[in-house]
This record gives sequence, C-alpha cells and structure tokens, in this order.
Amino acid sequence: QQVLRYARDVEVNQEIYLALLNRMQELNVLKAGTVGNVRILDQAASKPEAVAPKRALIVVVSIILGGIAAVGFVLVRSALHKGIERAEQLEEEGINVYASVPLSEVQEQMNEKLARLARRSRGGESLTAPLLAKDDPTDLAIEALRGLRTSLHFAMLEARNNVIMISGPSPGVGKSFVTANLAAVLAQSGQKVLMIDGDIRRGYLHNMMNSKNDYGLSDLLAARDQGNKKIGIVNYQDIIVPSPIENMQFMPRGTAAPNPSELLMHPRMTELLEAASNDFDYVLIDTPPVLAVTDASIVGRYAGTTLLVARFGMTPTKEMVQTVKRFNQNGVEVKGVILNSVERKASAYYGYGYGYHYGYSYKS
Repeated sequence: QQVLRYARDVEVNQEIYLALLNRMQELNVLKAGTVGNVRILDQAASKPEAVAPKRALIVVVSIILGGIAAVGFVLVRSALHKGIERAEQLEEEGINVYASVPLSEVQEQMNEKLARLARRSRGGESLTAPLLAKDDPTDLAIEALRGLRTSLHFAMLEARNNVIMISGPSPGVGKSFVTANLAAVLAQSGQKVLMIDGDIRRGYLHNMMNSKNDYGLSDLLAARDQGNKKIGIVNYQDIIVPSPIENMQFMPRGTAAPNPSELLMHPRMTELLEAASNDFDYVLIDTPPVLAVTDASIVGRYAGTTLLVARFGMTPTKEMVQTVKRFNQNGVEVKGVILNSVERKASAYYGYGYGYHYGYSYKS
C-alpha cells in the first residue's frame, strides 16, 4: 500500500510539472509575439551651446536688477538726506540768502583736469588749483559774486570793521572757492584786498594763488623765526605774497600747528586784524567748517561780517540751522548765506542761463 501511495504522488507531481511547463511555454510564445509601442522617429542631435544656464539672460536680468537697486538707493538716500534746493528753504528758517552762485561747468572741467594731473603726478609736487575769476571772468558764477559784492558794500556800512569771515557747516561746500573768487572780484573793482587762509589745519588757498606755504598765519601767531628775524605784527606784510589778481594780497595758512584754536585765540590775532584792517579795504578770512572744529567760532568774534556757504542739493536745511545756532551760542552774528553750485534747472537759480563729526584732520 505504501508503494502504491508513493506511485500516485509521483504521477500527480508529474502532471503538475507538465502543466506548469506547458504554461511557461505558452507565456514565452506570447512574449515573443508582443510588438512594442515605442519607435525611434529621429536620431538625437547634440547642440554646440549649453541649454542651461542661459548666460545672456542672466547678464541682462542682472543689469536690470542692478539699475533698479541703484535707483532705489539714490531715492532712499535723497529722501533721508535732503539738501537745500530753494533759497526759500533757508529764508523760512529766518536765514538771509545773500547770493545764489550757479554751478560753473568751466570750474568743474578745470577741477577734473587738475584731478587727472594729480593722479599722474608721481613726485607729489603741488599743482596750481584754478581761480575762476582769473581764468574765466565772464562765467555766470563770477557774475553772481559780483552781485554779492554790491550787496556786501551796503551790508558792511554798519559793520564794526571791514573783516569778512567765510565759513560753512561741513567740508565740501565750496567755501574756499567762494572766498578766493569773491576776494578777486573785490580786487578787480579797485579795492585793496587781503585774503587770509584761516584754515590752519588743511587750507589749500596757496595752491589757488600759486604760492608757497613756508610761512603764514600760524607762524605769525606763534611768533616763529623767519630766517634771521622773528615774524611779528610790525612786519606782518613780510609773509604776505602777491596773488594773480591786481590789488589782491594773500597770507598763507603757514606751518601746520598742533593747537590751531589756541593760536587763533592769541592776542596777536587781534593785533593782526587791526593792522590789516587799516592797510586794506577788505580783509577776507577763509575758515574751517564750524560743525567740525571750533576755529570759525573763534575767528568770527574778530570779524565784522560773517557769511556761510551752503552747497545746493547737498547741505540739509537742518544743518544750516544748527550752524547758525552754533555761531549764535559763541556770540557771532551770521549776516547771511551764499548758496553755492546752484544747478541751472533749479528755481533758486534766479534767472541765471557743502552732534556732528566729519573727521576733519590736519593736512601737511
């Protein structure tokens, strides 16, 4: 019986094996007869240029985004640092505007030329800065200063002396430009004019006058020796140098001193201005920015007329108010403001076709 059972099992397994074998063969036949639905229409071709990234598109988009960012920065900066664009902005604060000096394209071109020469200069030699009243006396900026000359003539009738101090709130407003050219315009009218570079720290008027700076105001106030003789008030004219303009004399700032404020407070400063006031029709003093250092507040006590220079589009009204307040606190009355570098399109052009810290350091 056991042998019969084993025999039946063998037969059943053989039948199962044969059934599976037949099924496998059927599936192989079906697989071999199946036709795929994918055909090659064209052979692939490679392009010589990259598909991504698209460099030209990236460059164009970068330029556009950069331009938008630059314009946005300028607009934000202009909104946060709004400069004076109309004389009425100062007059509304009770500050008189004596003159609006147009931006001189000729002066800008001469300054750019001087800057290029300075970059090319390897020896560090000093270069002569342009004097617009001499190089282009018909420029509209000089015409505006001639109008200021007339206004000053009447304004100084009640002044205690003929000493004019010119200052500004911060560097870069153009006070030295105004001082030098106003002095030249006064001299061209036949008046005897003395221009003093009162910026002992870093004045550069000697470059505009094409003169040396070996001895000057600081040496006189410190009573330093000049050669074999001592510089004093009696012989103060020994350190005065001629200028390119007839009737105009110039006193350089002199040797850089560690204590300019103390020198300007010395009694010799009073003696100098008294002597110069008697010898000249006008004495003009260019001084450092008052919000940077105190020198201008000291010199202002000696001057009969104090004028400030503000730069169009750069000097904020609040800064000018603070400047006038600083002078008033030191007992100096500000007569008025000269609005400098007024652009032709501005309404302030009047018909004609520069707690504060500015890093104001010494300049050798």
